[in-house]
Amino acid sequence: MTANEKVIATEAALALIEQLKAEHGALMFHQSGGCCDGSTPMCFPEGELIIGSGDIKLGEIGGCSFYISAAQYEYWKHTQLIIDVASGPGNDFSLESADGLRFLSRSRLLSEHEV
Repeated sequence: MTANEKVIATEAALALIEQLKAEHGALMFHQSGGCCDGSTPMCFPEGELIIGSGDIKLGEIGGCSFYISAAQYEYWKHTQLIIDVASGPGNDFSLESADGLRFLSRSRLLSEHEV
């Protein structure tokens, strides 16, 4: 992980990604905007969610593409997203929810040099 990556994942998130890839094959992530479940990163089998012109590829975590809505990116463009895992119910459409886990986004402000 390098500081100039716009999205990174914790070791716990990377371990869960590997487990999910073993069960479901290639994966993708999407971080939308909004409140409640809409503000959490969602994990899908690759290609299950259609990426449109309103989405930006932020980077990759665990070998999986990570997209964010362009509107949400405008709010978070000065941050680095750190994808982590927590126990408890998540969004029913995200693959990890079946295991009683949820991905969550943490963030840190980028320095002037990093921006």
